[in-house]
Amino acid sequence: MSDNTFDPTRCPLCGQSNRCSQADPALEGQACWCFSTRIDRSVLERLPPELLDRACLCPRCAAGVKDTDGNA
Repeated sequence: MSDNTFDPTRCPLCGQSNRCSQADPALEGQACWCFSTRIDRSVLERLPPELLDRACLCPRCAAGVKDTDGNA
């Protein structure tokens, strides 16, 4: 994924809404759900380096849940 297609409201792994409060102006000042969630290092290693600490995963991908296609 390049910076041209980066959408801060979408999970960079599956493309679904990431429910990130940091990317939602209506929720400005609220901590994101991921601030208090442990995310497995193997999930983070799947992110392109340029999106580390920039893109918020969705809760499903952060938990390492795989969909029916085998993608987390």
